[in-house]
Amino acid sequence: MLLGGTTDPLEAIELVKSEHFDLLILDFLMAPIHGDKVVEEIRKFNRDIYILLLTGHKDLAPPLDTIRKLDIQGYCEKSDKFDQIILLVESALKSVSQMKLIKQINEELEHTYNELKAAYRGTIESLRLAVDAKDSYTKNHSDRVSYYAVMLAKKLNLPKEEVEIIRDGAYFHDIGKIGVPDSILQKTSSLTDEEYSNVKDHPSIGAHILQPAKIFENIIPIVKFHHERYDGRGYPTGLSGENIPLTARIVCIADSFDAMTSDRSYRPRFTLHKAIDELRACKGTQFDPNLVDTFIEVLTDNKETVERDLNIKFIMRKDDDIDTI
Repeated sequence: MLLGGTTDPLEAIELVKSEHFDLLILDFLMAPIHGDKVVEEIRKFNRDIYILLLTGHKDLAPPLDTIRKLDIQGYCEKSDKFDQIILLVESALKSVSQMKLIKQINEELEHTYNELKAAYRGTIESLRLAVDAKDSYTKNHSDRVSYYAVMLAKKLNLPKEEVEIIRDGAYFHDIGKIGVPDSILQKTSSLTDEEYSNVKDHPSIGAHILQPAKIFENIIPIVKFHHERYDGRGYPTGLSGENIPLTARIVCIADSFDAMTSDRSYRPRFTLHKAIDELRACKGTQFDPNLVDTFIEVLTDNKETVERDLNIKFIMRKDDDIDTI
């Protein structure tokens, strides 16, 4: 805490702006501006400083609503006795000390939370790599799905926080395949109805894996619902239309596009032109029609880059900044 003082309210504002003070004690009646105007200016750039407002003219004091609005923590009428002011200052200093302690505790908790979050992500990443090892098709698939989903989300002008949820949800969308037998994932011939039913369990398995960790609560809808269809004929719950979370509808399109443009045991990969035709053909049935139109616009606007990436089947790192996409 710095000690300082001035009789000029404008100078006081500049002092608080340039230096760190824990407590500000000021009079209400000052020139060229009153104390409430000083506080109003200071609150524009400093919400933490503790403010004690004094007045010797009760009738001219600011109304209670103004004191609350400006977050003035202490108010006192001046008199010849200083006992009340001293008590208020002592109380203010205790409050400042407690606020500092709370801030320190919050910072320590945030640090611990970040460490725990990193540990959880590391564990889930290990599971994702295990899925990659089980199925050659899924290798780097999630990286590309994440890339395409972010492109679409940014074109929709979604908030950055939501784009980051979509990035992470797409990255872990197939985590549930850890619960699908290798014999099914690696099978090169057609799946039986029973085997296909087993594969269809992977969204629910993935959601179950992520559910215990609160840090993944925002991506669970993506993991669980990315195989729902716009016409309600998808799985695991048969949601339809806009009842399917927007984040999941976005990842569904990105997931399907990468599947179309990847080599499979039963067919070669589609060209970009053929994949776009397939997306159009599935508007309103498998995919949200408005999202398809927007995604096709993204692909068309970035045709050369997309075609290059399709040729080399690029890899997107999980830590890529969405601002670079």
